[in-house]
Order: sequence, then C-alpha cells, then structure tokens
Amino acid sequence: MFRKHATADSSRTAAKAAPVEDVANPPPPIPTPGITPTLPELIALRAAAQGRRPPRRGRHGVSGQAPSPLRGRGMEYAESREYAHGDDARHIDWRLTARSGKPHTKLFQAERERLTLIVADTAPSLYFGTRVRFKSVQAARAGAVAAWAAVRDGDRVAALRGSTAEPPVPPVAGQRGALRVLDALVRWYARPPADDGGLAVALDHARRLLRPGSRMLVLADPASIAAVPASRWPSLSMHGEVVVLLLSDPLERDPPRAPLPFATPSHRVELDLGVAAQRQRWRGEFVAPIEAALAQLPARGVRVHLLSSDAASESWLPLFAGPGSA
Repeated sequence: MFRKHATADSSRTAAKAAPVEDVANPPPPIPTPGITPTLPELIALRAAAQGRRPPRRGRHGVSGQAPSPLRGRGMEYAESREYAHGDDARHIDWRLTARSGKPHTKLFQAERERLTLIVADTAPSLYFGTRVRFKSVQAARAGAVAAWAAVRDGDRVAALRGSTAEPPVPPVAGQRGALRVLDALVRWYARPPADDGGLAVALDHARRLLRPGSRMLVLADPASIAAVPASRWPSLSMHGEVVVLLLSDPLERDPPRAPLPFATPSHRVELDLGVAAQRQRWRGEFVAPIEAALAQLPARGVRVHLLSSDAASESWLPLFAGPGSA
C-alpha cells in the first residue's frame, strides 16, 4: 500500500539544545497556510455559508398543523434512546436505564432545533496535499462551512472524531456552538491525533447522537470510507440527511506517468508510475475507493461529493440544502 506523509528535516545540533517536550501533550504546530488550518481562516468562511439561505416563510398561513417558529424542547414524550455526552441529565429515563443496564435519555415531541453533526475522519493519509492545501486543511474548511450553515439555519451543531478518549463537541446552537466546533477542527487537523480509532469508531459515536430529522456531514478519506461496511450506512441515513465528502488530491487521481519520489519518516521512496503494474496498483489504492463510494453510497441513502484539495471549500454546500431545494 502506498502511504504519504509530510515530513520535515531537523538538525541534530538543534535537537540537542532543545528542551525535552511533553510527548503526551505536544505543542501545537506553527500555523502554515495550506498545511495547518487556523481559526481566523475558518471563521472567515462564515460568508461562504451565508450565500445559500433557506427558503423564506410566506406571509399568509395555511390551515392545519404547522411547526412553531419558537425554539425549545416540547413536553410531550416521544421515545427514549441511549444517553450521549451533552444530553440533559434531567431527562434520563431511569426505568429503561435500570432495565437495560445502560443510561438512556427521554426525547420529547417537537424538538425545534435540528442537530447538525460533523464527523471528522482523522486518518494519517489526510495530512497530505500537492495543490493549494492539504486534504486535512480542506476537511477543516468544509467542516467550518457546515458549522456556519448550521448557525444560518438555526440548528444546534456538534462534532466528533474516532476517539474513545475525547468526547464529542456537544450540540450547542448559535455562534458559540460553531466556534466550539471550529476550535476542535483546528486541533484535529493540525496533525494526526495519536489516538485515532478510525472512521468506524466515529460513526458508532454518531449513531448514538443522531435523532430523527438530524443531518450529518462526514469528512473522510476515500480509503476510510472503503473500510466501513456498506451495511452501516442505511441505519445512519434512515432518519436524517447524510452527506459524505471524499477528500482527495489531484495527484492521487491523476499522477504523472513518470518516476515519483516520496519521503517517509525513515527513508525516501521512488515509484515509477510509467510502469503499467505500478500505475495499476496506484489506481487501486487511490482511484478505486473514490469510484466505489460514488457508485455505492447513493443507493444507501447517502449523498456523496468528491472534494478536491484545490476546490472551493463551499462547493459541496448545495447538497446540504435538501433534495429539491432551490
């Protein structure tokens, strides 16, 4: 398998003079445009999300029931589900918790604030790029666009990654919720997290947070999508809107027919992509997962979009407007 990692040379003399670093809590990397995302960069994307607004309400009402414009939790019990980090502890379903042995929380009718959930894949293969920016930076930027779209639409916004140690960013409405998510995206996509558990773990966390009417954006490397069983997707898309962004680099999709050098943490590798066998292996590694996702996910109720590292970070946003929306 081909794996690409960004590396930097270091001086032995400087290493001897430098103080010992805390391995468990390494210092944040120096922000570098296109290589690491920055909070001001993600905040500036709010304008891109404002460009597509939801339909305006009509001036005249219609007969029959209609949703209230008021925000808040209704008091008619609807169902119970497994407790997730960020749920209100006052609504724990104690009877079901006692019967099942797992904490459950009650849901009530007419939760008028929809949940927008951003699921961040943090596979090491994302921290690479040859055009404009790293795929990881593009993932952070796309996630920021989704967060600001949630603010625009009056949603609560949450985010998570595949970790058993770090809890999700809990659902919060408004600018405060968006800024919490943006801060997490900057941290997650500055460098590969040491405790990355994979996209499957992240989707398992997401399943516990999602509820009817939610919408979810998955930021993922195509190889990570290929590693998720196809049977997982229908249960996620059954009660809400699911959009998957496939983060890709132009070099992965169309490499030159020539020797191509790569630097790994330990040595230098050169692949001769002018050789048919090598090029076929490359295609199987990088192109085939993209084609499989584009062909298979829509049949499972998932909207999918290929987002290149050199594309506009908001180019996928029409997929978040819902089917048939103008």
